[in-house]
Amino acid sequence: MTIRNTKHAIPRVRRSAPCTSPTSEPLLTDPVCPMPREHHPDGYRKHPRRPIGKRSAPERTADFREIWAPEWSPEALQDQGERCVDCGVPTCMSGCPIGNRIPEWNDLVHKEDWKEALQQLHATNNFPEFTGYTCPAPCEDACVLAVNDDAVAIKSIERAIVDKGWEEGWIQPEPPAERTGFQVAVVGSGPAGLAAAQQLNRAGHRVTVYERDDALGGLMTYGIPDFKFAKRRVDQRIDQLRQEGITFETSTEVGGDLAADRLHDAYDATCLALGAQKHRELPVPGTGLDGVLPAMEFLPQENRRQQGQAAPGGITAAHKNVVVLGGGSTGADCVATAHRQGAKQVVQIGINQKPPSERPADNPWPETAQVYTKTYAQEEGGAQEFAVNTTELADLDGDGRVDELRAERVDWTYENGSRTDKTVVDPDVRVPADLVLVAIGFVGPERNPFADLGVRQTDDGTVATDDRLMTDVDGVFAAGDARMGASLVVWAIGEGRDAARQVDRYLTGDTELSASLQTANPPLGR
Repeated sequence: MTIRNTKHAIPRVRRSAPCTSPTSEPLLTDPVCPMPREHHPDGYRKHPRRPIGKRSAPERTADFREIWAPEWSPEALQDQGERCVDCGVPTCMSGCPIGNRIPEWNDLVHKEDWKEALQQLHATNNFPEFTGYTCPAPCEDACVLAVNDDAVAIKSIERAIVDKGWEEGWIQPEPPAERTGFQVAVVGSGPAGLAAAQQLNRAGHRVTVYERDDALGGLMTYGIPDFKFAKRRVDQRIDQLRQEGITFETSTEVGGDLAADRLHDAYDATCLALGAQKHRELPVPGTGLDGVLPAMEFLPQENRRQQGQAAPGGITAAHKNVVVLGGGSTGADCVATAHRQGAKQVVQIGINQKPPSERPADNPWPETAQVYTKTYAQEEGGAQEFAVNTTELADLDGDGRVDELRAERVDWTYENGSRTDKTVVDPDVRVPADLVLVAIGFVGPERNPFADLGVRQTDDGTVATDDRLMTDVDGVFAAGDARMGASLVVWAIGEGRDAARQVDRYLTGDTELSASLQTANPPLGR
């Protein structure tokens, strides 16, 4: 007989009971009876948008500490919660791939019931600090206020809730009361792998996570800079997961150190959460010169230095003319890292046209706004160029190192969001370059350790799955960037949760694990 345990598998929603003593002192540790706080449906008229701020650019570029202001006002965040307009149709939730209960925890924060807000936040998101610090917040673009006003500071409220949860000691291990007897392997310890592991463990399965690097966390550890997301935040979650009963094996590459067939034979199910770190190649002459390297060879080196480790390669931007190719978040992280390493000059180059300052007609609310906003990195200095098409990386003195980037300035024609044609405005753009960091995107997993067993990849390089998230190999599932391509941390967490749900159903014939909002496999009868 299969043992089922659902006590810790699904976060339960608790509704606050009316206070019997409305004049009693409010206690943050008592979610049942918070001090009532009057809600004004026009709170957005009373309070302007006020997200948690950053340290000044000159201050933060002088160190590698987090860029965020170290302190925030609970009262200010409570006012931000009041700005939520209690919509009949909360479009913010449709903008969130994991279906975060945003209006509920906005209101709970407004009412000073932070502990219950944390409960609601964890109901859909295993690691809200991962998203609260690094997500670009598509929920805010979809906020009803964003139609003609400043959106609710949703991301700041989310971050504040989980920060307070850790500070108050509310976040504790939740091991399952019973075990099912099933063994599951998770390959990869990024957000997707960790989310899948925690969900499966709470369903009662024994979970082992395999990570090829010497540290856990995937790109949360070795990709995102410390000054944007401190690694102690990963460590505290890993400690929680260990105490819940999850086993971790680092410096173990499946398909190398551990044969895939042995892993497959040893476990009842496997989830591949390999990420998508195979970088897109830059198709121009000169990419083989010294001083030209992918972003994900540059960023991890500084992360290792900040952990007191040796950095293989020893490449820094100090005293160099740095060019960053790519206008996305990875490019911004390269720019900010180069600033902190003491670069002589930093130029960030994007191939696309500069986005407009206001929503174009073909980008209506509640879609993610395709408008220009200055990144935290550009706030810190450097130049940013748009519509520049790189044509060559040149070695001017024959020493085998890059000296100059050559490009053409263009005017693109777009159709359905894709570049279709160009007009060359200036055919001879030249930029001094001692270090060129290529951050133009990723095309899928770097390798397929289960290829010999029959796990197939699609034409775009991702792992092929059916609507159960299972690969062509029975009992082998895939989730996160490995399955869907490089995307947001919030998508990875949702994918991990969905994969856990499908693995649980595969093992037991049913599941009560909750699914993300965007899942193709919604909870039955819910």
